[in-house]
Order: sequence, then structure tokens, then C-alpha cells
Amino acid sequence: MRIVLGLEYCGTGFCGWQSQSQGCGVQDALGAAVSAIAGEKTVVTAAGRTDTGVHAAFQVAHFDTTAQRPLTAWVRGVNSHLLPGVAVLWAREVSETFHARFAATQRGYRYVLLNHPVRPALNHGLIGWHHRPLDAGAMNRAASHLIGRHDFSAVRAAGCQARSPVKELRLAQIERRGDYLLCDFRADGFLHHMVRNLMGCLIQIGTGAQPPEWMHEILLSRDRTLAAPTFDAAGLYLVHIRYPADFALPESSERWQFA
Repeated sequence: MRIVLGLEYCGTGFCGWQSQSQGCGVQDALGAAVSAIAGEKTVVTAAGRTDTGVHAAFQVAHFDTTAQRPLTAWVRGVNSHLLPGVAVLWAREVSETFHARFAATQRGYRYVLLNHPVRPALNHGLIGWHHRPLDAGAMNRAASHLIGRHDFSAVRAAGCQARSPVKELRLAQIERRGDYLLCDFRADGFLHHMVRNLMGCLIQIGTGAQPPEWMHEILLSRDRTLAAPTFDAAGLYLVHIRYPADFALPESSERWQFA
């Protein structure tokens, strides 16, 4: 049978989602925990391969098994074998047509940024930080140039393995809440470091170093060297994954609401 899991994790204790030879990936930890409950070797596949230091308030992964277990075993049982920084939220049985990565029609990330002269200590590693005042209005005007289907080569990491740099960005929105900026992005897919590179550009615009129209120029250039440096991973969260309605899966988690 094919089982799908919803999970959350703190990226500070892992070297990203992807399995590594040293066993430091979230995939390594989850795969070992699932295998312990299944009593057989299992491989888990996720909707999105987050980088080192990137968090997930909502990640989806699936695996195949011949083991007959109640769904509660795939939640409580698996959690009993996991490190504190990762937890399974729910489990469902799905048809073999489901694939956590390839069946996803939309993904969403939120970047949580502290905009304050003094760096964070209590939330170190969990939020991004910029010390100079940022104009959220200018950042939103810049973000409006991102909406639609574009070639995002200018904000694509050199080692990106995506077949095409063309993606459809459906939401790009910055909301200020006191000293925090909540920066939300939703698209049919994301390139490696795409959100972090967009954040670097938006912050330059927010400080006034570049006008909002610069974002449009960067996109048209398709030149990574003209865009801003990659911004810190600390404040980036995978928060939303959408699948076709017939799978009847949640799109996000109600457990994590940054306010």
C-alpha cells in the first residue's frame, strides 16, 4: 500500500531534506523511523527538497510498504523514533497514482523576516533578519512584477537541477506586522534558491538601494550575476502544498501560525 504523511520540521538540526551519506537529511531520519515501524526498508519521497537551514511547517511525503499497520502507527509510532526537530502530523492511505512530488500542483513558502536594528537571539536560526528599515510598500510593488509565468533564470542557483527555469508565480506578497515582515510566495514550482534569491532582491528594493522596477529588469536579464546575493535560509518555511481535489489532502497546517 502507499501511505502519505504530513509532517513539520525545524531545519537547523538537518542538512536539508535530501538523504546524505552522513545521514543528516530529514529524509534519512524519517526513512529510518518509518522502516522501524514497518519492519522493512522503506524510502520516503517528499513534495519539496528543502535546503540546509530551511524549515517546513507543512511537508508531504509518501512511501510504499507491505506492512499492515493502523494509521495511528504511522503517526505516533514513527514519531517515537524521530528526533525532536521533526514530527509526523497525520497519515493517510492513498492510491498508487499519488506521488508527493509529481502530483503537487502548487507549493507555497513564507519567509519570516525581523526588521529591527538588533539581531534576534531567542529566535536565532528560525527567522531572517535585516537591520535597516524596509519599505514594505516598495517591496510589494516590486513583487507585483513577479506574478505570472516567467523565466526565473536570474534567481536560479547555479546547481539547480530543474529542467526548465520557467515557473508560474501565483502569489508574491509582503505583509508587515510590527517589526516583522511576512513574505509569501506560491507557484506551480520553485527553482533551487529561488525564494532566497528573490528575498535578496526585495530587501535591496526595501532599503531604497534599487527602485521597484529593478525587479522587472532582473527578470528580463535572465542573468544571475545581476541579481542580489542569496539571502539567509533561517527564515524560510515550506508552508503550503496543493494536490488535485480527488486526493482530499490538507493544503497547509493549522498548527503553525506566525503572528
